[in-house]
Amino acid sequence: MNPAETPPGLDLHRDPFGRLVLQPAGEGEACPVVPVRAFPLTAPDEGLSLVGPDGHEAAWIERLAALPEGPRALIEAELREREFRPELTRLLAVSSFSTPSTWTVETDRGPSSLVLKGEEDIRRLPDGSLLITDSHGLCFRIPQPRRLDRGSRRLLDRFL
Repeated sequence: MNPAETPPGLDLHRDPFGRLVLQPAGEGEACPVVPVRAFPLTAPDEGLSLVGPDGHEAAWIERLAALPEGPRALIEAELREREFRPELTRLLAVSSFSTPSTWTVETDRGPSSLVLKGEEDIRRLPDGSLLITDSHGLCFRIPQPRRLDRGSRRLLDRFL
């Protein structure tokens, strides 16, 4: 199978161990694969690689939305299990307006706290969202900063 192209009739299924498996067209042995996004933040549904256990690309998928429902659902489920991208929904308090500072936040995954080492750990993405990386390397995303409540925006503006 040519990894530069989306395989026709992508045959994906789960094996008895629950792993995602790619069955090449025609002859060939089924291969466990892991989906990896090429651009997870800026274009999450474009450019996806199915990587085999040897670390090499087994298949390339140009657009996730172009896949039939069955394979797409399997890939999306696998990605949900692998990816942890909490979205910051509310900024409750900051310990200091200078860095490092501890932020108490609410996310779509529940309450949390993070330590911001420096203002450079807040990045603006091309789509207008913000990506905040804490001192442990965990990334919190704010998809639409203008939609935060007034108090959260006021605290956040002190660091932008």
